Amino acid sequence: MKKRQSWSSRLTYILAVAGATVGFGATWRFPYLVGQNGGGAYVLVFCVAMIVIGIPMILVENAIGRRLKVNVVDAFSGEVGGKKIHKFWQSVGYMSLLGAFGIMAYYMVIGGWVLNYIAQILFGMFDLSNVVSFKVTSEFYEQNIVNNPLAISFATLVFVLVNYIILVQGAVNGIEKAAKYLMPLLFLLMLMMVAKNLSLDGAAQGVKFYLTPDFSKINMKLFIDVLGQVFFALSLGFGVMITLSSFVKKDEALVKISVITGVLNTAIAVLAGFMIFPSLFSFGVSPDSGPSLVFKSLPIVFSHMWAGEFFAVAFFTLLMIAALTTSLPIYEVLITTLQEKFKFTRKKAIFAVLGGIFVLGNLPSLMATNLLSDVTIFGKNIFDAYDAISATIFFVLTSLGCAIFVGWVLKDEAKREILQGSERHIKVINFWFWYVKYVIPFIILVIFISSFYDNFLK
Repeated sequence: MKKRQSWSSRLTYILAVAGATVGFGATWRFPYLVGQNGGGAYVLVFCVAMIVIGIPMILVENAIGRRLKVNVVDAFSGEVGGKKIHKFWQSVGYMSLLGAFGIMAYYMVIGGWVLNYIAQILFGMFDLSNVVSFKVTSEFYEQNIVNNPLAISFATLVFVLVNYIILVQGAVNGIEKAAKYLMPLLFLLMLMMVAKNLSLDGAAQGVKFYLTPDFSKINMKLFIDVLGQVFFALSLGFGVMITLSSFVKKDEALVKISVITGVLNTAIAVLAGFMIFPSLFSFGVSPDSGPSLVFKSLPIVFSHMWAGEFFAVAFFTLLMIAALTTSLPIYEVLITTLQEKFKFTRKKAIFAVLGGIFVLGNLPSLMATNLLSDVTIFGKNIFDAYDAISATIFFVLTSLGCAIFVGWVLKDEAKREILQGSERHIKVINFWFWYVKYVIPFIILVIFISSFYDNFLK
């Protein structure tokens, strides 16, 4: 068997994980959920949830991934205490593959939307040099996103091809090199956008909305949205952490890496809000427009700014980079499994994964609001169904399976894996193990029941 590659350094791994976890989760999904849930209350609960469930679950998936250093399905195999682990547990790995497929089915389409916006602004078809209204941006969104499947399919295909070019470089080489260059650029663009937003007149009102908790807004829906966002933002439940940690050296401190990952992701998500809310309040734009926030509301803001078209292109380029650094490792979950479990060559695995998702996932998703608008699953269009089923069922059940697998199957072996490189954190690891064994499964079950009811039974 070919010896597995490892990340060249802890920094490159952290950059790769940061790229995997930033994505649209921090730059697109987090801001609109903040807007829908009243601002500061959501931000506060999100930060607490990252500590209470996010970081412990990162460590769970890291322990599973590095233990055998194999693909996400075979990671749930091997022996414990001289006894072979039952094949049933590999079903957890297969669930993560379904979740990865589900998210990429619509995720790449959003990448196509962003690419289309960049092209339309650059070539003057979306003129932001003069102030535009919500009616104008809504009409543009309808014409160029909702009802233009040909343009979006082409833009999505371009985005998929960019992923292909990077992925053929290798599991570690392609993602690592991309992260080295793209993540610093992402941070630079983000800081530039934050600085611009905070310099606007009236920005303080947006900051107040964003950071001041209104405790009356805290309810069960907010908790469900927050906990769902933690799973989405940290790429938990669809094999990304398991796959990326399978390339981590045995002497690396997983406790430190997990904490850094959680803190960095939280900081970037919170920072993303400063790119958006100060400017919305500066120009009197409502923050609660939902998933279309960055596509309908932000162009209005850019049209008010000096050099607005430049900042619009910069912002959507930032979104594009974030999408790319996330899509690469999610694709890798599926590619590595095809290579190692089903003996595909790397090029064949990449072609099968990218091509299969484009045909079976991306094309139906981008047609969900036009050519296939009459097709519904659980009362949702295809795009929304991919999101709801993967996030509500597969991500959550996979995470539940991971927690139970570590706490009740691997037991001391999981602790020994975490201890390698983290010996001085023995007390923290002992508490983490107890917490994962007894508390985390209960929290995840509550999330699953509440989310399932809200999405499919309500």
